[in-house]
Amino acid sequence: MGRKLDRILGRGRGFRASTLKPLLSLALTRLSVLKNQRQVRSSNSLSDVLQLLQLGHHERALYRVEQVIKDQNMVDAYLLMESYCNLLIERVDLLEQERECPDELKEAISSLIYASSRCGEFPELIQIRSVFQSYFGKEFVACSIELRNYCGVNTKMIQKMSTTHPNMESRMKLLEEIAAENGIVLHLNETDMGENLKPEGPNPGEPSSSRSPRAGDDIETSLDGMESVGLSDSLKAKQKYKDVAGAAQAAFESAAYAAAAARAAVELSRSNGSFGPDSPSSRSPRKIET
Repeated sequence: MGRKLDRILGRGRGFRASTLKPLLSLALTRLSVLKNQRQVRSSNSLSDVLQLLQLGHHERALYRVEQVIKDQNMVDAYLLMESYCNLLIERVDLLEQERECPDELKEAISSLIYASSRCGEFPELIQIRSVFQSYFGKEFVACSIELRNYCGVNTKMIQKMSTTHPNMESRMKLLEEIAAENGIVLHLNETDMGENLKPEGPNPGEPSSSRSPRAGDDIETSLDGMESVGLSDSLKAKQKYKDVAGAAQAAFESAAYAAAAARAAVELSRSNGSFGPDSPSSRSPRKIET
């Protein structure tokens, strides 16, 4: 029954410290190399940021500081992996005694498994994951990689190995620290800091009367007002009248509304200066005889 369950869970029958210890030692060697490479890259990026600040290119420095954060995050992640490898080397005998993953080593094992899925340049870590999979099963490994509930992966490891871009707050904080350490005053506007521009138009507290009128506002208001008193109804083609006098009265009202709309259009054109002084439209409108 035990062997059948092991096959279902995809795990082996026994754990050998002689298999894991050499891999952990090789991983520590690889970590030392990777960590030094990242530290050099971080130092170069930091020098670039400082040089941009000294030249006055503060906007470019704000973008360049993102690489500094990414490199430093990876250095921190490598330090965590290093501590976990050292812990497993010291407590590898405990793994031989326990059939399930010991609680005191679950964070170290789960975090290394998670890191192996994010580090393509780390073959030793992938081999370590295979050893854990053969002993604890595929489901245990999948739980760590997919960050399921109670997976045990260190939240700091997840944060440091995140592929999302650093937010503006963290970038500004680091840039301000670099500038302060070197006696540089930052000059960044809201656009450079990633803040959205305010929408055009009046301020929320500004009275509506203080807005400059747009072309067509008066006409729209006049037409809306005329429609509200019955213009649209008087223009309906299917409207029926009781007698000839009623139809004549409706025609008279329609002509009056048209004259009012024409006067509003001329007054608006004069106030906005859209027509020249010699334009025929600038002349006084003829009185419509009704």
